[in-house]
Amino acid sequence: MLNYTYRKAGVDRELRERAKKILKGFDLTFRYSRAGKIIKTPFNNLYPVGRGIYQVKTADGVGTKILLAELANSHGTIGIDAVAMVVNDCIRCGAVPLALTNIIDTKKTTPKLIREIKKGLVKGAKEAGCPIVGGEIADVPELLNCPYQLNCDCVGEVRKENIISGEKIKAGDIVLGFRSAGVHSNGFTLLRKVLFKRWSGKYDAFDRPGGIKRPLVLECLKPTRIYVKPFLKLREKFEILGAVHITGDAYLKFKKLNPKVGFEFFNFKPQLIFGLIQEAGGISDKEMFKTFNMGWGFAVVVRKKEADKILSLAKDLKLGLEIIGQVVKERKIIIRYQNKRMVL
Repeated sequence: MLNYTYRKAGVDRELRERAKKILKGFDLTFRYSRAGKIIKTPFNNLYPVGRGIYQVKTADGVGTKILLAELANSHGTIGIDAVAMVVNDCIRCGAVPLALTNIIDTKKTTPKLIREIKKGLVKGAKEAGCPIVGGEIADVPELLNCPYQLNCDCVGEVRKENIISGEKIKAGDIVLGFRSAGVHSNGFTLLRKVLFKRWSGKYDAFDRPGGIKRPLVLECLKPTRIYVKPFLKLREKFEILGAVHITGDAYLKFKKLNPKVGFEFFNFKPQLIFGLIQEAGGISDKEMFKTFNMGWGFAVVVRKKEADKILSLAKDLKLGLEIIGQVVKERKIIIRYQNKRMVL
């Protein structure tokens, strides 16, 4: 299997991007905001709820990672992923997550399955410090090819002076990265088809190839890390100029932070699972960095003069933060990896 791409796996990144542009028509509805003007940030739109107070709402799902949970018959961590995807998205604009809701669509609702999903949701909520205040369960067997689908919503709040807009980012600023736990919850359409025999891949679910210490399917099911608490600790002490949850489209996401600058990344320590995915599918380095987090799950942009102080605090608080890149004048996303320079 050579030169496998996300597109060959079934996800056309370019087509999806063109489709997303259609949704910009929702901007026309901003006129209905009753409390004032909506503020747009690189990844979130914030609506006013009081004098100088804004809220944000994020929504996301776990996607085809659920198919691996079914393969492993292990559903206890999927709820963590669902929470992580929305709370990590929420904090990008500087907001503090306030409340979560969830939607579980199932082929057939059973107490055992719901109990397992609940475990992960509760654990994720605890880690994020955010209550689950409601949800919905629906039996929709005709709509599903997997046993269930799980989606979450999160509402967050931020004062106007604390909004992270990305507008202050300039060349010379530093990008700091928080380590990921592994693949997290993105790229699974590609991952499944190159790794697992059930989808024409290379390995059985419980194989342990390439130095992986646990069964492969369980390695891939490691839940997405939740960055709310460490991020908020940094935000309390320092100004964050930009923040990125490194999920779908991976390092391409940095293009949205500020169109006047570019980003160069040079520090990567990808977990073994990424090398295994790349080898199994003959995937190019460039495609890997367009699809997977490659070891960093969340990133913040800070001023160069404050980087050492931030790293010192992060070390004291055991936040696992490292310099992974810098802001450059060239309006490109540049990856330096294994003595190669790539432009995404």
